[in-house]
Amino acid sequence: MARYVFNPITLRYEESEEPRYMKYLRICGATVLAAGLCFLYFWLYTFVLGWDLPKTARLKRENAEWQAKIALTTRQLDICEDAIQGIEERDDNVYRSIFGLNIIPEDAKTTVPDPAADALTNRLASLTKRAYVQTMALDEVYGIAINAGDMVSHIPAVPPIFPKPGSFHLASPFGYRTDPVYGGIRFHSGQDLAAQTGYPVYVTGDGVVVKVNYSFSGYGNEVVVDHGFGYRTRYAHLSRMDVAEGMKVRRGDRIGAVGSSGKATGPHLHYEVIYKGNAINPYGFMNLEMSEDEYRAMIDRASAENAPQTSSTLELLKKHGR
Repeated sequence: MARYVFNPITLRYEESEEPRYMKYLRICGATVLAAGLCFLYFWLYTFVLGWDLPKTARLKRENAEWQAKIALTTRQLDICEDAIQGIEERDDNVYRSIFGLNIIPEDAKTTVPDPAADALTNRLASLTKRAYVQTMALDEVYGIAINAGDMVSHIPAVPPIFPKPGSFHLASPFGYRTDPVYGGIRFHSGQDLAAQTGYPVYVTGDGVVVKVNYSFSGYGNEVVVDHGFGYRTRYAHLSRMDVAEGMKVRRGDRIGAVGSSGKATGPHLHYEVIYKGNAINPYGFMNLEMSEDEYRAMIDRASAENAPQTSSTLELLKKHGR
């Protein structure tokens, strides 16, 4: 753009040309001035007034909102985990214990953390699996609880032989004892009830016969009954066995007779109560104060459910004067 300057000699405005470098100097000066004003604005806005730039302030607001959402989600997960943990503890220590169910192992409840995911995502995945597993566990308990009324009749609760005083005696108790055959201290996993050979043996709770074994050693002739709810009973050293594997039995059904088969020094019944795979003292499951009339009524009820076995039971009772 042309520049005009007044000439006092000619008294006229004449076109004046300035050096090219002056144009660049003005451009550079304007640029430096603009940069300086921007720096001054930034310095006053941030360092003097302590304010955030608009974009920074917006990002901080968004970050604060997300942090609040994460904190709320974390708190909700804490509440859910506490609730599930309480349910798991009640399930393991109460529900599953009552019904004889095995405790669910921890590795079945947890998930393997995904290294590509963040902690919150892994935590949510673990909580989801725990909730699913616990739902399945409670469904299992519910299914058993429907039939919980049968639990009383299934758990062993009566003597395995007719409780007539003088017809039997408690021979060898549960626990450590001197082995009557080999000597030395050995653990005795049951209760021995000595009686005459042929004295009838009755199942002590409703269940299913899962083992009928004939042997000349060890337990000899033995019957094992699964009562459900974690309980099993073993009747060993029998002289005869009157049941077969897979047969359903009711408390009071005759399953065999006292004998001395296997490793036995005389006629007796070796009776075991097994809970969740571990032998426990059967003495607490035998009401030896049960009257003869009450025991006979139990046998009659069982006989009414099994006519073929009724006649055999009554014949043996008559034979032994019961």
